Parts: sequence; C-alpha cells; structure tokens
Amino acid sequence: MTAPAAPAIRVLIVDDDPLLRAGLAMMLGGAPDLEVVGEAGDGAEVPELVATRSPDVVLMDIRMPSTDGLTATERLRTRPDAPEVVVLTTFDADEHVLRALGGGAAGFVLKDTPPAEIVEAVRRVAQGTPVLSPSVIRRLITRATGGDGRRRRRERAHERLSALNERERDVAVAVGEGRSNAEIAAVLHLSVPTVKTHVSRVLAKLDLNNRVQIALLAHDAGLVEDTGADD
Repeated sequence: MTAPAAPAIRVLIVDDDPLLRAGLAMMLGGAPDLEVVGEAGDGAEVPELVATRSPDVVLMDIRMPSTDGLTATERLRTRPDAPEVVVLTTFDADEHVLRALGGGAAGFVLKDTPPAEIVEAVRRVAQGTPVLSPSVIRRLITRATGGDGRRRRRERAHERLSALNERERDVAVAVGEGRSNAEIAAVLHLSVPTVKTHVSRVLAKLDLNNRVQIALLAHDAGLVEDTGADD
C-alpha cells in the first residue's frame, strides 16, 4: 500500500509583466509538486488573493505600479499564518535586499536565475529553508564584515540577543550558520522538536517572523563566521 502523495505547494505569482507571469506559471505548473493558484499584477491585489487562494508561497516582484513588492511583503507577513515570500526581481541593490529580508521575505532570487533553481527555491522556502541568490549572500557578508554603521549594528544586535537564554542563543547562531533543524539538533545534541521549540521562542522573544531575520541578527552581532556562500 503506497503512502498518499503530499499536497502540492500552492504558489501565487505577483508581477506587473503579464508575459513574465505567464512564463513563470508555465514553468512552475510543469513541476508535479507545485500548483499555481493565482496571479496578480500589483501588490495591492495580494491581500484578497491570499485570503481566497491560500497560497503556501508568494513569488513577489519589487517594482509594480500601485503597491510595490516590498510594501506588499511587509504587510503580508504581519498576517496570521502568512505564506512565505520569495522576492523575484532584477534588482539586488542593498536597500532592496535588506528591506525585503527585514520585512519577512524568506528568499531573494534574481530573475536571471535558471528556471530549475527558481522551482527549487519555491520548494525549499515552502519547507522552511531560506533561499538567497549568491550575489545577495555576498552583499550580506559585506554588510556584516564592514562598511558604515558596523559598530552600531553590532551593538544593537547584541542588545537584542541579550533577551535570549544560552541555549536559544546557540540555536540563533546555528540558524545564522545556515543549518537546518536536523543539523542544529545533531550539533547541539537536541531532538528536532526541541530545536523547533527553541526557534519559535527566539522568533517570539525577538519579535521576528522567520529564520532569515534571525540569521541577519546573528551576522550583525558578529556571532557567525563568514566563510563563504555555499548555499
């Protein structure tokens, strides 16, 4: 007797270019485990579509005519049970990257990324794993290791992280290193459910809404060694 198939990952595509939306819908719809449940041409349409279509992941463009993707992401991620957001854009300027991730996006992927990698990014984000393009990772490393305001960021990050107990801090550092829950469990000699509980507590104590934001804070605090971008 075979196990029932897992439900398809429901995807909402938000981009003001109808040709690009059509291409993304065709590409994502061709994956057996993905289902495109809706399309929008502006960030203003996102709340209603999320309410009625219940996507697991939203692919979000940045530049749109009425409500831009960064604003739409920030608003969306304040909702209870909000879907994950992958920002898919041609722009990787620092202010866009940091605002998107600070606003709760779980991924930032450039539009020239190969199609198979975009499909895989949707899968990974749906499973709770952040996804960043290599150029974005390099920018975050540069931000964490130098540039104006590094000392102020480090001080603020340390102040926020002081709210955590020792074990929660260990988990936050491991998240910053890009480790999965299973990897964190192995390194810290914990069970996976315990790791999940610690991650949830870290998010609640620091008023964050995803693992990417934990990672940014750990990097800003200087608690993570930047040895490269393997992901």
